[in-house]
Amino acid sequence: MTTSNLERKIRHFHDEPMRPGDPRIRPKGTLLIIGGHEDKENEKVILRALADRVGAGKLVVAPLASESPNEMWETYETVMRGLGVRHVHHLQIESREDGSSLRAMRTLEDATAVFFTGGDQMRITSMIGDTPAFSRIFEIFVNGGIIAGTSAGASVLSETMMVSGDSEESHRIKGELRLAPGLGLARDMVIDQHFAERGRINRLLGVVGQNPRILGIGIDENTAIELQPNASRFRVLGEGGVTVVNGASVTNTNIAEEDPDRTMSIVGVTLHVLSQGDRFDLRTRTPHLGSARDLEAELEMGDRNDAAADD
Repeated sequence: MTTSNLERKIRHFHDEPMRPGDPRIRPKGTLLIIGGHEDKENEKVILRALADRVGAGKLVVAPLASESPNEMWETYETVMRGLGVRHVHHLQIESREDGSSLRAMRTLEDATAVFFTGGDQMRITSMIGDTPAFSRIFEIFVNGGIIAGTSAGASVLSETMMVSGDSEESHRIKGELRLAPGLGLARDMVIDQHFAERGRINRLLGVVGQNPRILGIGIDENTAIELQPNASRFRVLGEGGVTVVNGASVTNTNIAEEDPDRTMSIVGVTLHVLSQGDRFDLRTRTPHLGSARDLEAELEMGDRNDAAADD
């Protein structure tokens, strides 16, 4: 695309931003949401799955959340190229102004996948929220592309994101639970990462207690969910677990009645723990056990297909 065409696209996105939640838009893409600390040295199951889905396409690494974006970029560039992704590019956005830049739009041109790395999720939303760069990222997702995120880059993908909260004790009614608007690609859920490793079940229960309509998704390290919003389902891959907190069955809480410093009560909440190969239907909120070995075989088959294509 020529510079003049990119400039027209920037003006178009300023005038008519693409926004999640628009009822006229039904995204065809896939979200790969990673709980952090994914394996980059051994089997690399999760990053291998990302590489398999990118294939011959263009992957844009977006280390916006990091205070050391160049170092983060270099790490993932090396890993992804080692997994056979030939077209890996760095989205350099250091200020909100950069979200409207020709450089950002040129990087995102023809991209089929975008990967948000870890750090501080508020850096991502504050720098690209409702910018032309975000509209382009959403456009990639709408058109069938892959949006991936790890750690902070995972939390930011939900409609409402977890920013902070005490995970060491039972949730207090007015406890230190801080939420903020996320990018909105994963609807009707809150995603928490480093889940089992940092004992974050209490704060996720706190979110669901405040609004049982929201599904709580806690993802362990080196674990991910592959979410297809158009199909309303996800499946699990990686070595850890995914905890699903479903508040639809809640019969009572004390949030509206008790003093703010009291411990929250929540009755009837449904909890599932899923592992690699398991699936979850978001429409019916029903888990389905699957086979970890079948998923491993699928990834191995993808490796063989890629090798054959290179010959």
